[in-house]
Amino acid sequence: MDHTDHHAGASWGTAVKATLHCLTGCAIGEILGMVIGTALTWGNVPTMILAIALAFLFGYSFTLFAVRRAGLDFKTAIKVALAADTVSIAVMELVDNGIIALTPGAMDAQLSDGLFWSALLGGFAVAFVITTPVNKWMIGRGKGHAVVHAYH
Repeated sequence: MDHTDHHAGASWGTAVKATLHCLTGCAIGEILGMVIGTALTWGNVPTMILAIALAFLFGYSFTLFAVRRAGLDFKTAIKVALAADTVSIAVMELVDNGIIALTPGAMDAQLSDGLFWSALLGGFAVAFVITTPVNKWMIGRGKGHAVVHAYH
């Protein structure tokens, strides 16, 4: 039996690009949310809620702006962004925030602490590794970022 993974039109390179795109928006939003919540000395839950909300906002925005530039009307662009990014962002946020929550002391670390940044960036790295095969699987089935590719 051939154990190579060949989904129709879903190369690892395409999956990596889609995941990096998602990671960029998620990272900007999440870091911004964590920095704002930590700087304002909010508790862990409101800080994490803000970070996750901003991760989705920035993640969707990157796709929204790209497909709007390609000529889609706003309503269609929103539908494409939601279809393209929801699962990818959700997986990335679940993994990343799970790692932060499970790293001893990370939830109480301050912006000046190496633990704050290592847990956050380490979480992104693990989330990238886990989300890439999810994106590959989805793209191979015409879902996720495959929806965006129709407009590029």
